[in-house]
Amino acid sequence: MKEFLLKLKNVFKNSVEFLKDTRKELHNVSWPGRREVTGTTVVVIFTVFFFGFFLFLVDQVAGTAINYILRLASK
Repeated sequence: MKEFLLKLKNVFKNSVEFLKDTRKELHNVSWPGRREVTGTTVVVIFTVFFFGFFLFLVDQVAGTAINYILRLASK
């Protein structure tokens, strides 16, 4: 039981140290400004829609081609 409590104490102590170090590191982070965040968000949204549309077209073409090949094979 004594060993368990000692381990528990060490886990708690290490957790507190980790949180202190994390908070200290967060003060060293260079956070982007509102304009930069807005710009990168717009780029990400545009990219997601572009690739979504592109993959939709590729899926449609591939599906049509596969259906054509299967129709030829079943004749």
